[in-house]
Amino acid sequence: MLDPASRYATLETAKLERLDADGRPRVIAYLRRRLIPPGGAAPTLVVHDFSAGERLDTITARYFGDPTRFWLICDANEVMRPTELTAEIGHRIVVPLPTP
Repeated sequence: MLDPASRYATLETAKLERLDADGRPRVIAYLRRRLIPPGGAAPTLVVHDFSAGERLDTITARYFGDPTRFWLICDANEVMRPTELTAEIGHRIVVPLPTP
């Protein structure tokens, strides 16, 4: 079970049926692929200028009150890796309006 605030919470569960090495049937459950939504899909709350000593989780906690929702900021900036947003001092980070 996924946390309702997880970026994966709305993904469909799929099943793959195959035979294992002994020829016995096996069902493998997995989540469908999650694609990053196109930029601008969510309204912007603020554009944050990344400063020395900041981390994405503390930025997320400041704006959303929950550091685990960093992925909303990643989506708004169309990046897969959070470090892409914090690699350069002064980088401008789009912070979207939080979603429920």
